[in-house]
Amino acid sequence: MRGNEAIAEGAIRVGCRFYAGYPITPQNELFEYMAKRLPQAGGTFLQCESEVAGINMIWGAACTGTRAMTSSSGPGISLMSEGLTTLAAGQLPCVVVDVTRAGPGLGRIAPAQSDYRQVTKGGGHGDYRTIVLGPASTQEMAELAALAFHLADLYRNPVIILMDGMLGQMMEPVDFDLVKPLPVPDKPWALKGKGVGPRKMIYAAPFDDPGLIQLNQELAEKYRQIEEKEQRWEEILLDGAKLVVLAFGSAARVALDAVQVARAEGLPVGMIRPITLWPFPQKGLAKLRQTAKAFLDVEMNAGQMQEDLERVVGPDFPIYHLGQGGGKIIYPDEVYEEIKRVMGKL
Repeated sequence: MRGNEAIAEGAIRVGCRFYAGYPITPQNELFEYMAKRLPQAGGTFLQCESEVAGINMIWGAACTGTRAMTSSSGPGISLMSEGLTTLAAGQLPCVVVDVTRAGPGLGRIAPAQSDYRQVTKGGGHGDYRTIVLGPASTQEMAELAALAFHLADLYRNPVIILMDGMLGQMMEPVDFDLVKPLPVPDKPWALKGKGVGPRKMIYAAPFDDPGLIQLNQELAEKYRQIEEKEQRWEEILLDGAKLVVLAFGSAARVALDAVQVARAEGLPVGMIRPITLWPFPQKGLAKLRQTAKAFLDVEMNAGQMQEDLERVVGPDFPIYHLGQGGGKIIYPDEVYEEIKRVMGKL
């Protein structure tokens, strides 16, 4: 099935029962799938008048403890940014899927990875964070949907799944027996209606200075714990690697072909693929500074993840970048040639 459909089915199988959104390519298959399947599963689907309406309807559903989800692409995620920061302030769990299109501006529907900075650095105002997952296959999209809802509930925080038009549209086999619901924590904070327990309120943010300062302290501690406990990455052919390719999502699939060919030819190259884009997998990357001589950052953007890599390994460590925005798809041959060019400098 298509990646867009796999992530929708995965979400439904782990208990997503509310979806609100607005159509925008290249994520419309997810939207359409939810419109058909979610009511069959006893859930509610709403096509809203805008992305702003959609994220605020998610706010309302999340207040009740319902597993709620929306999806869009870059321009729509921009419109949702106020809602996202408010969800983080209210400590409300939800899942947002961003199927990136080429930008900036309105852009076009060609795949790109240019929303990396937008979703990993917040996008909205205030000191808040969203957990960000970066799948690289249709199977992983379905499985990470389960993980996304688990992490959202566990930390009471929005979780974003960052994809692109290539991953959303490609078709691959999916084994849904591998999509296992993870434990759902109790939600004593959820609003259940009049007469159910003591009266509760959920605020977008405290209305006094001491309260807002305390909230920011609580959020900072929560984000520290997430950074400590939830870093995820995949290591490929790192034994003896002098050059390490860093790539996520669809770019990682492309880069993997090149890395495998280079290894078969005896070149000491390996690869590391971040699965959590935030928290950035700095534990896996920092240790490579001791064994590798350089990194090659492969992204379909102007090098947005490279900024995080530089923060981890330091500005003095050799880092090269391959890729650009605007919908320019990277091909394995290009990565292979860049690997040979960089190896020639080491």
